[in-house]
Amino acid sequence: MSAKQFQQAVLTWFDVHGRTNLPWQTSISPYSVWVSEIMLQQTQVNTVIPYFERFMQSFPTVEALAAASGDEVLHHWTGLGYYARARNLHKTAQIICSDLGAEFPDSVEQLCELPGIGRSTAGAICSIAFKKPAAILDGNVKRVLARYAAIEGWPGQTSVHNKLWLQAELYSPVQRVADYTQAMMDLGATLCTRSSPNCEHCPLSADCIAYSQGNQTDYPGKKPKKKLPVRTTCFLLISNPQGELLLQKNPPAGLWGGLWVLPQVDLVEQTEDHCANLGLQLTDRQPQPVKRHTFSHFHLDYQPILVQALDRGCTVAEGDNQLWYNPQNPLSLGMPAPIVALIHPK
Repeated sequence: MSAKQFQQAVLTWFDVHGRTNLPWQTSISPYSVWVSEIMLQQTQVNTVIPYFERFMQSFPTVEALAAASGDEVLHHWTGLGYYARARNLHKTAQIICSDLGAEFPDSVEQLCELPGIGRSTAGAICSIAFKKPAAILDGNVKRVLARYAAIEGWPGQTSVHNKLWLQAELYSPVQRVADYTQAMMDLGATLCTRSSPNCEHCPLSADCIAYSQGNQTDYPGKKPKKKLPVRTTCFLLISNPQGELLLQKNPPAGLWGGLWVLPQVDLVEQTEDHCANLGLQLTDRQPQPVKRHTFSHFHLDYQPILVQALDRGCTVAEGDNQLWYNPQNPLSLGMPAPIVALIHPK
């Protein structure tokens, strides 16, 4: 199948079966495409939809996003994970407004200079928002191309990644570029799925090497398994007589960077000393069952500890990095999902 035939097959399928009613498709702009593409990184469409709708309601323009506080942006991201995406989104919005007159660049090269925008995201913005030819290679497209050309190996390896980009560039058209980009993403999301590909209805199956071999699910290659290390910590739910909980803000970089979290100690026995260092007198301590949260590169086993404490006369200072939080009257703060679950149990 030639590149032109490949494109035509994909576009013909898209005209009948493509998705056209996703929230970010109703009013296409560089801003909406960018926000949706960042949210969709390593996150399913159904998960993203409500987050995208809330985000766009609060920050309808790049200027509104740039003017927002970091806490507001992270609050809207709570539960989506990979919070560096939100920090980069905010940073890029500020750069676009301060340095580029609130106008998005319309080339892959210029877009890639902005924080958090890689080659595939830049390609999506160029092709969908600006209707300019540009290839994309998100997870769905990697799967389609790896199976179609039987490209072996894990896409995280540079050599495999480069082979997939060559395929993506080869088949990307110069006309109907927005439709083609969406079509390739839709093909991977709805037919060429990870575990149960619906090859009988795929417009590319006649020339798909993996389909002809009958080993579609062998592509793309899986990431080499590695045993995740386990880290442990204790989260202190320090409650004052007013029923407020003490929260502390993490530094901007690193794990849960810029998010509000509960105070931490390594061991339950350190709780009293930690409270004393904060100017609080511990009156009760109740360790709870250990819970686990899994990141991409390690497991975090954490033990919540319910702590009742009294002010010892040197009031806990509230400020940019510490505050008393009332669960009954919540503030718009960015918090990791495990912390939200501890503070607001269902």
